[in-house]
Amino acid sequence: MQRHGSDGSAVIRLRSAGLILLIAHLLLVAWLTLRPRDVLWVTAANLQPLAGIRADLALGPLEAARRIGEGLLLLAPLGVLLPMAGGRLVVSPWASLFRTVLAGALVSLGIELLQTVVPGRVVDVDAVLLNSAGVALAHLAVVPAWRGRLRRRRPGPGSGPGRGQRPAGGGSRGRGLGMLRDDVPQGATPRIPRVGIAP
Repeated sequence: MQRHGSDGSAVIRLRSAGLILLIAHLLLVAWLTLRPRDVLWVTAANLQPLAGIRADLALGPLEAARRIGEGLLLLAPLGVLLPMAGGRLVVSPWASLFRTVLAGALVSLGIELLQTVVPGRVVDVDAVLLNSAGVALAHLAVVPAWRGRLRRRRPGPGSGPGRGQRPAGGGSRGRGLGMLRDDVPQGATPRIPRVGIAP
């Protein structure tokens, strides 16, 4: 279905802004996570789920909140920017959440795999878990309400008289009920008489 007028241009602007912000965010994430670090020693890679989070919690509430918060916030904007770049307003909320979180998890996994060849960086499976949770939380907090608001502002197909709907004040048949043309009785169905078959 092709969109016309201001509605179509608004969707194009929305998608363009989403793509630009998405690229900018991914470049920032790459700069933050894939730069080599000059450190004297690094911890071992964490391949056991939740082990790193438990170690962060053992450092005290403030340090744990800082480390876990960084993991949640790093890719959280993807929860909004990916649907924004998609530009779809009518979509299943659960399907949108699943696709967005899956894309965020794949981006996070890609970052962790690239960090294996970056000096001073180590793989942490908990980073993938926290990044994915951050994407899910941002998506749930923003996207459903945002899509609902945009759908309410957008005129629906066939809205207004002249596109399959009668004006509320009355029509040519004098009903005045704003009925759709398909709902107006058209009379009895014509019958075709049977014709005998010649021998």
